Amino acid sequence: MTWFDTALDWIGRRLGDHLRHETPTELPFIPSDPDALRRALRPADVLLIAGGSKLSTAIKYLTQSTWSHAALYVGDVLRPEPGRNEPHVLIEVELGDGCISAPLSKYDQFHTRIARPVALTDADREEVIRFMISRLGTMYDMRNIIDLARYLLPTPPVPTRWRRRIIALGSGQPTRTICSTLIAEAFGRVRYPILPRIERIPGTKTGMSAFSRKEILHIRHHSLYAPADFDLSPYFKIVKPTIEDGFNYKGAVWAEDAVAQQHKAEEA
Repeated sequence: MTWFDTALDWIGRRLGDHLRHETPTELPFIPSDPDALRRALRPADVLLIAGGSKLSTAIKYLTQSTWSHAALYVGDVLRPEPGRNEPHVLIEVELGDGCISAPLSKYDQFHTRIARPVALTDADREEVIRFMISRLGTMYDMRNIIDLARYLLPTPPVPTRWRRRIIALGSGQPTRTICSTLIAEAFGRVRYPILPRIERIPGTKTGMSAFSRKEILHIRHHSLYAPADFDLSPYFKIVKPTIEDGFNYKGAVWAEDAVAQQHKAEEA
C-alpha cells in the first residue's frame, strides 16, 4: 500500500467513525424489551435496528424507512472466547470493523424488529448461518471516501426515485458495509427470495391459463438491498416480541391507574 493509499485509508476510517457515532438524543423513546426479544429470536432471524447516527439517519431517509441496520441472529453456535461477559449471538457488518459478532445486549437501548424467513428448511438455515460465520473477520477497504462522503448530509438532496439507488452507488467497498448486502448474499446462496424482480414470460397474454401466465422470480443482486427490504419482503414474517410473549391489554397498567392506586395507599 502506497503512502497515498495509507492516507486515504486513514481519512476513510476517521470519516467512518464520525458517521457511525450514535447521537443519544436520537435513541428511541421506547426501546424493545430485551428479555422478550431474547425469547422471541430464532436462528437465521434478521434483527432490524433503528440507529441514531448520521449514517443511520441518511439510510433511513434514503430508504424512507425506520430501519438503518440489520444483523443476523445465529444463536449459540459461536465458540465462546476469553474475556466475553456474555455470548455473541449476532453477526453483522459494521462500518470500519467489517464482519463481526456481537452480543444481543448491544441493542438493548435501540428500537428493533425481527424479520423471520418463512418456511426456511433446516438445511438452508444452517447454510445461511454457516456462510455468515465464514465471513467473520472480513475487513473492508476504507480508501474509497467518496462512498462514505455521500452520507455526510443526513438528508441528501436526491430525487425520490433515485434515493434507493444511491445506497449502492459506486464501486467502493464501504458500500458493502453500509447496505445489508452480506445477509442478502447469505439468503441468496440458498435461493431464498427477499424482494425478487418479477418478469412475465415473453408472449403471454391476459386470459390465458395459469401455467401460461407463470412468472419467473429473479433474485436481485445482493448489493441492491437495504435493511428496509427485509421489512418490506412478502417472504419474511415480522415478529413483535411483546405480542409473541402473550400480550394481554387487560393486564396493562396505565399511568392514571397507578397514580390513583398510590393515592389510595397513602390515604389508607
